[in-house]
Amino acid sequence: MLIDKLLDYVSYDTQSKQDSETFPSTEGQWNLARHLEDELKKLGLEDVMLDEHCYVYGYLPGDPEYLTLGFIAHMDTSDQASGKNVKPRVIENYDGTDIKLNENLSTTVERFPNLLDYVGKTLVVTDGHTLLGADDKAGVACIMQMLETLVNDPSIKHGPVRVCFSPDEEVGRGMEHFNYDLFKVDFAYTVDGDKPNRMEYECFNAASAIVNISGISVHPGSAKDKMVNALQVAHEFHSMMDPDAVPEKTEGYEGFNLLMNLDGEVEKARMQYIIRNHDIDLLNKQKHDFEVIRDRLNEKYGYEAVELQIKDSYRNMKEMFEGHMEPIDLAKEAMEKIGLEFETVAIRGGTDGAALTYNGILCPNLGTGGQNFHGVHEFWCKEDGEKAVELLLAILSLAKR
Repeated sequence: MLIDKLLDYVSYDTQSKQDSETFPSTEGQWNLARHLEDELKKLGLEDVMLDEHCYVYGYLPGDPEYLTLGFIAHMDTSDQASGKNVKPRVIENYDGTDIKLNENLSTTVERFPNLLDYVGKTLVVTDGHTLLGADDKAGVACIMQMLETLVNDPSIKHGPVRVCFSPDEEVGRGMEHFNYDLFKVDFAYTVDGDKPNRMEYECFNAASAIVNISGISVHPGSAKDKMVNALQVAHEFHSMMDPDAVPEKTEGYEGFNLLMNLDGEVEKARMQYIIRNHDIDLLNKQKHDFEVIRDRLNEKYGYEAVELQIKDSYRNMKEMFEGHMEPIDLAKEAMEKIGLEFETVAIRGGTDGAALTYNGILCPNLGTGGQNFHGVHEFWCKEDGEKAVELLLAILSLAKR
């Protein structure tokens, strides 16, 4: 069953790590990868491979009169909350009230009104000490359930299917070592969203910024006009950013800068930001703002107190679909076939599909049934997950050449 697959996969600690110099960034991802490799082999898929970079591939033959489609989900979980010793709890027939996760924490309807969309359904929640990992182990589970259904029911018409389970998506490196030569498809879908009726083919343009601050440490008793406290400079740097351009004050197509990490002492400090905007010109302006602040502070202190590194992560894939809407049209037709009301929304984030799309494989994003990703209030809806599997099967059945 789908829910059993999810509960199995979230037991693996696969949290990725932003600053790791290895690939994948954490050893734990290998454990789930080996498990999925074994499952694919037991299902009888062909060309099953766990490569040296921790990507798991598999191939299911199909009718050549149908398109060859790819399905992708990532194995790692966000580094914003622990993914170790996840203790999921199943709530049947949810009643629309606050969900008590533990003695000190509840997921409240007031803060998370999306809960009211799930009255009467079966939810999987956390115990409030870790994230759940539905992002994106729910996507992994949906793809595995799709494959199991196809293998066990040969009456379902479909074309060749390629699948990939990837590492390190959450730290922006998910497609860094992807094997494009192996993954030959007409187009693909990442299964890494929330509601099953949502099709996503717009995402943020994304960049990251590292701000390294060099202070001057002097005994505090004789520090007047000599000390430069790196932590104070860090505070000053952040205070010069647009206070309204933050995730908690933006929505829709509005961009933001997010301070992800601040670490340091008097002599050295380090700040880590992510920079996001759907509009590439506005993203470039945000990046320029970082440079302006750096220059102003360096001028103020009279030496290179602030050193800045900005790196682009991924681009908004929308422009690549102009004149090439086949994956979206197919998904829309499949949604209508199974009774879902098609909706397209701009992702306030990114997926591996953005990198794939810019490298020649059109790859919009589909839902998994998960909600409130990247935190301890994350949950997954069984009925939405099952509908997501039904959608994948419908897409395959309609994908005639």
